[in-house]
Amino acid sequence: MRMTSTYPLRLPRSVKAAVEKIAKEEGVSLNQFVATAVAEKLSAMNTAAFFAERKERADMEAFRRILTRKDGEKPREGDENP
Repeated sequence: MRMTSTYPLRLPRSVKAAVEKIAKEEGVSLNQFVATAVAEKLSAMNTAAFFAERKERADMEAFRRILTRKDGEKPREGDENP
C-alpha cells in the first residue's frame, strides 16, 4: 500500500525561491521541507485545540481553592512573586 499521495502545490515565486534556498542549506529536498512544515503547522494547531478543550473542562473554583489553601508549600527559592 502506498503511504504518500501527490498534490500540485502552487506557491508565489518569491516563496518558492526562499523555500528552495532554505531546503538546500538544510540539505533536504523541497518536498521534504514542505512536508515537514505542514506537519509542524498541524502539530501546532492540534496542540492549541487540545489546550482550548482542556481549558473548557477546567474547574476554576477548585483551582482557586488549591491556590489559596492554608498550610500549602511555600514557593521555592526563585519562584517568589517580586
